[in-house]
Amino acid sequence: MAQDGTDLFGAAAQAADGALTSVVPPLAVRMRPRSLDEVRGQADVLRPGSPLRRLVEGSGGAAGPLSAILWGPPGTGKTTLAHLVATASEREFVELSAVTAGVKDVRQVMEQAQRTRDLYGRQTVLFLDEIHRFTKAQQDALLPGVENRQVVLVAATTENPSFSVIAPLLSRSMLVTLVSLTDEDVADVLTRATADERGLAGAYALADDAREHLVRLAGGDARRALTFLEAAAGVADDSVAPGAARPEPLVVTLAHTEQAVAHAAVRYDRTGDQHYDVASALIKSMRGSDVDAALHYLARMLEAGEDPRFIARRIVISASEDVGMADPTALQTAVAAMHAVAQIGMPEARIILAQAVVHNALAPKSNAAYGGINAAIADVRAGRGGSVPLHLRGSGYGGASRIAEASAKAAGRSKAPTYVYAHDEPDGVAAQQYLPDDLAASADYYHPTDRGFEARLQERWRWLRERLGR
Repeated sequence: MAQDGTDLFGAAAQAADGALTSVVPPLAVRMRPRSLDEVRGQADVLRPGSPLRRLVEGSGGAAGPLSAILWGPPGTGKTTLAHLVATASEREFVELSAVTAGVKDVRQVMEQAQRTRDLYGRQTVLFLDEIHRFTKAQQDALLPGVENRQVVLVAATTENPSFSVIAPLLSRSMLVTLVSLTDEDVADVLTRATADERGLAGAYALADDAREHLVRLAGGDARRALTFLEAAAGVADDSVAPGAARPEPLVVTLAHTEQAVAHAAVRYDRTGDQHYDVASALIKSMRGSDVDAALHYLARMLEAGEDPRFIARRIVISASEDVGMADPTALQTAVAAMHAVAQIGMPEARIILAQAVVHNALAPKSNAAYGGINAAIADVRAGRGGSVPLHLRGSGYGGASRIAEASAKAAGRSKAPTYVYAHDEPDGVAAQQYLPDDLAASADYYHPTDRGFEARLQERWRWLRERLGR
């Protein structure tokens, strides 16, 4: 709250009405959606009949308003949705930040909310930003007010509420998961801000390549996109020579956006040839053991706004295809990185991806497992590989023994061979036939290299083949 009693939303309203003070609110504040129709990117949680939409619309009926915990990345509309909840049915709105508020502040809000409800019949919406920063004691202070609906709590967090919000508060609230805006949503936000009277009011035109650059930099964050647009518009203003006529509209170019955010545009099309070219270069650089080149292409992909989960999946594939058993820990690192990236997101995910890329690039290389499965698949596709040997067939289904006996007789044997349990053998290896008859003498798929850990497997694989009669 500002000292004069107005909050950011009040400032946005003043801007819309033309009652501006000497300090103009930021573009991102002026362009906050005033209705659900203006909200972008959250169609699933705002579908007709959803709990959040009913809360925003102030729907009546036996079901009263539910408190909500909004979980999602920055710039996805958490604060906006809280404001829309507050404006429904002319509710009171109080905003606290978990960074500065304490238990005393929470209790004061609860007491004031009780008085407002008793005296004026108006409900209070408490918007608590960054609730994950509240301690357990501070969150406990919210429980009575939420339990009795003294307030409708709308809490925002970028952290997983399962780990950062106490269970009693979670059970009394609905959890709403917001998602990053798509590129199309962000582009629409920029276009609207350029034309809307609350925004740049048509005084600027955004060049297509400048818009694409801002969309990439935004990374699904509408607030960041609008902040960058406002900065780029300022650079465009400064580019007009003193005394020169100002074009109407003034075009915001790619150069203006690059200068405004000190961030060069990366020539990279996430849906075109460059997407595949740079991804291919990353894989081939790791395969070629050039760490610097691999990190360069990783940086290009990240700076262009490539989905870090896509990059992580490619690293996992490379760890198995190109490193394989020469360093089995490379796959462990890659898989761990893939899961970590999904939980953490950018910008910290860049560190995790870099570790996995460096591991892959420095590791000794082997494609023996990759070549082995391809050779085995080639045999299967060529029709080679007969029936599973009798002693390896399953015995847990009805009639299995009769089928085995019949198959043995058809093969000219008096009875089916007996399966030898490997753990009963002194060396843990049961010397019996495992391959189908037509492949027993010819299958030769896996060829260990003499690099890294796999070099230690060569001798054992030779011994195993002899032990198995291969």
